[in-house]
Amino acid sequence: MNHPPVTLPRLTALARQAAPRLLEAVVAPLAVFYLALVVLGPEWALALTVSWVYLGVAWRLVKRIKVPATMWLAAFAITVRAAVAFWTGTWMWFFIQPELGTICIGMAFLASVRLNRPLVQKLTLDYIHLPSAVLKHERVRRFFARITLLWAFVLLMNSTLSIFLAVYESLAGSLETYMLLRTSAVAVISGTAITFSVLAFKRLLRRLHLSHA
Repeated sequence: MNHPPVTLPRLTALARQAAPRLLEAVVAPLAVFYLALVVLGPEWALALTVSWVYLGVAWRLVKRIKVPATMWLAAFAITVRAAVAFWTGTWMWFFIQPELGTICIGMAFLASVRLNRPLVQKLTLDYIHLPSAVLKHERVRRFFARITLLWAFVLLMNSTLSIFLAVYESLAGSLETYMLLRTSAVAVISGTAITFSVLAFKRLLRRLHLSHA
């Protein structure tokens, strides 16, 4: 099948579009939690992490910027997580709750491939813009299906490992050790998957002979 030539922005430009949202949603909350944990302790770490999420919502409301539905859901979810952690008196449940949700998301990733609606493609479009001609290309459709499968297994692997470490280190009473081991393991697994995804996408572009803007 012949496909018309299309123009795609450079990967560096796409990364610049996605970076601010990733920093706000992933890197900053983790940094807030780590800093508060070291300086103030686990209770304040939980409280300040929740405050960070609500601060992001409040900032958008003040600036009259539309608050994404995912941010409202994140605010609700982290509030419930913190409430359960304070109620049970153990930090373990603060970390186990989202992992259970992540397992469900991983299963949804698998189901989306089966339904021919790969979730990685939908999530990618939340962060960067890709021309419709690119998305309709058969090679691109196959790429997103395979990458969705990859990330389904990455999510399931990360969650299973995180739950095991949370239970084990909770019995040992070491939140710091859990954070170090869990962050290191997830960083290695996810970093490897990210690197593979980017290299696979660049390889796809070369095969399609797409011209860069």
